[in-house]
Amino acid sequence: MALLQLKNVTLQYGAAPLLDGVDFQIAEGERVCLLGRNGAGKTSLMRVIAGEEKPNSGEVISVNGKIFTRLPQEIPDHISGTVVSVIRSGLPGERHEEEWEIEHRLDTLMTGMKLPANDEFSGLSGGLKRRVLLARALAGHPDILLLDEPTNHLDVESILWLENYLLEEKTTLFFVTHDRAFLKRLATRIVELDRGKLSSWDCDYETYLVRKEAWLAAEEKNWAAFDKKLAQEEAWLRQGVKARRTRNEGRVRALEQMRRERNQRRERTGSARLGISEGDVSGRKVISAENISFAYGDKPVISGFNTEIWRGDKIGIIGPNGAGKTTLLKLLLGQLTPQSGSVKHGTNLQVVYLDQLRSIDDEKTVAQNVAGNVESVTFQGRARHIHSYLSDFLFSPDRVRAPAKILSGGERNRLLLAKLFLQPANVLVLDEPTNDLDAETLELLESLLVEYNGTLLLVSHDRTFLDEVCTNTLIFGANGEVAEYNGGYSDWLKYAANSKKNANSEVSKPDANDKLKETAGKSRKPRKFLNREQWELDALPGKIEQLEAEQEELSKKMWDPELYKSNPEAVKKAESRLTILDTEIKTAYARWEELEKLRKECESSS
Repeated sequence: MALLQLKNVTLQYGAAPLLDGVDFQIAEGERVCLLGRNGAGKTSLMRVIAGEEKPNSGEVISVNGKIFTRLPQEIPDHISGTVVSVIRSGLPGERHEEEWEIEHRLDTLMTGMKLPANDEFSGLSGGLKRRVLLARALAGHPDILLLDEPTNHLDVESILWLENYLLEEKTTLFFVTHDRAFLKRLATRIVELDRGKLSSWDCDYETYLVRKEAWLAAEEKNWAAFDKKLAQEEAWLRQGVKARRTRNEGRVRALEQMRRERNQRRERTGSARLGISEGDVSGRKVISAENISFAYGDKPVISGFNTEIWRGDKIGIIGPNGAGKTTLLKLLLGQLTPQSGSVKHGTNLQVVYLDQLRSIDDEKTVAQNVAGNVESVTFQGRARHIHSYLSDFLFSPDRVRAPAKILSGGERNRLLLAKLFLQPANVLVLDEPTNDLDAETLELLESLLVEYNGTLLLVSHDRTFLDEVCTNTLIFGANGEVAEYNGGYSDWLKYAANSKKNANSEVSKPDANDKLKETAGKSRKPRKFLNREQWELDALPGKIEQLEAEQEELSKKMWDPELYKSNPEAVKKAESRLTILDTEIKTAYARWEELEKLRKECESSS
C-alpha cells in the first residue's frame, strides 16, 4: 500500500526548478535512500513530503491518519528541557499506548544511543543534541520516518545500533545519507534527484552505480545525436532561405520545437576537481609517541599509548563520541602536553588541520571565506582567480558572491575543503571530513587522499571511507587504552571477530587476555594489499621507463665532445642529474620488488 504519493509536483525558488514535475510514491515497509548532488534539492523534497513546505504545483497525497516525522540536519534553537522530556515530546498525541510500552521504548532509545536522561538539552554538545533529536524522531514510531544525514555526529557503535534498530522495527524510511555502509545495509530502493527530475532504481547500490553510468552514457549519446540533427536543420534553413522563395513550414516548425527543447535542456553539474597543495617532503619519521597518558580529573583519556607514524602513513582513528579522539590528535600534534610519556616530531613538518569547529563566517561571501577581499589565490605554486579555483569545488559564479549562510551542509563542507587545500601540507589532519558530502564528491576526496604523498591523520565514523583510505587504524578501548591495527575498519572488525572466537575456544582461552595486552599498540595481523599500494605498483613500470629514457638521453648528450668545449656547466649539471637518476631508478626497482613481495604475502594470507 502506498503511504505517500507525489503527482506532477513542481517546486521552484530561482530560475531552475528544484522539483520539475516529479512523480513518486513510497509503499509501506520500503526503505528508500535519496541520492543527489549537494544543493540538488534533497532537503526541500523531504520538507514537501513532511508537509512543511507547499509545492508550486502538483499534488502530495497521503493516507489519512498516518504520521510523518522528519529529522532535519540543522538543530532548532527553541528546544529546551531535559533530554528525556525532549525525547518524550516526539510522542504523537493521537496514538494511545500503554505507559509501560512508552517507557520501554524511551529506555531502549536512551540506552542504545547513550543519552543522559536528566541533563539539560541546552547544555549538550552539538553531536549529543543531534542524537537526542534522532531519539525524539524514533520515539514517535512514525509511519514514515524521514532522516536527513542521520549518521552525522554518531560514532560507529551508535550507527550500528541505529541500523539494527531500524531493521528490527521494520520502519518505513525515506533517508539521505553519505554513509555508504549505512546505505548498502538499509536501502531496499534508491531514488536520485538530478536536475529537478526523480529517477527510481530498484536495486542495490553497487548495481545502481553500474546502471547509472550506462544511463548517463546513453543520455550523452542521445544529446550528441540531437545536437547534430539540430545543426543540420539550422544549416538547411540558412540555405533554403537563399535558394528558394518558399519554405517547408512544417520542417521550420519542427526546427523551432528543437530549439525550444535545446534551450530547456539542463546540463549535468560537472565533477569536482579536488587537489591538495602538497608541502615539502617531511622527515621519514613524522611522529613518535612513547608511553603517553592524559586524563581529565580522574577520568583517563589516553593511557600508556605508543606509536610511530612514518611519512606516507594514513592513520584512521575510531572510537565512541567523547572517548578522546580529538585529545589524541592534539597530543600527537603538540597542541597538548601529555601528563606522562613523550611525543617527538620529525623534521620539516607542515601541518594543516580541519577540526570539528568548521569555522565559516556566515555573513561573508563564499569567496571572502576563502580569499578575504583579494581576487586571486595561490594554489600549487601558481596564481588562480578565486572564481576559477572555487569552480573546481562546484561553486557557480553566483554562488561564489553569495553569503555563506545560504549554503547547504554539503556546500559548507566543500567550502572548508577549498579553504584547507590552499595551504601547503605534508601532514594533513582531518576530523570528520565526510559529513554532508554527496557520494560523488566523497569518492573524489577518497581518491585524492589515497594518492596524497604526505601523512594523514583521519578521525571518521564512515566505515567505507576508512577502509578505502587508511593503512593503519587506532581503536579506542576502555580506560584510555588505544590499540593499533593494520588496515581499515573491516580489517579491525575481522580481527575482533577472530579474537572473540579464539577467546571462546578452550585452547586459546587461558592466554587470550594476556595476548591482547601484549600486542596492544602494535600491528595485529597480516594486512590486505591496499588500494594505494596497488596503484603505486601499477605506476612503477611507467615511472621506471620514464627515468631510464631520461637517463639514456642524458648519456647520449654526454658522449658529444662538443658539449665539453661549448658548455662545461651543462656537463656538470648532466653528471649531477645522472647520479640522481641512477639512485631514483634503483629505489624504484627496490620498491617494485618490495610491493610485489607484499602483494603475494597478502594474497597468501587472505
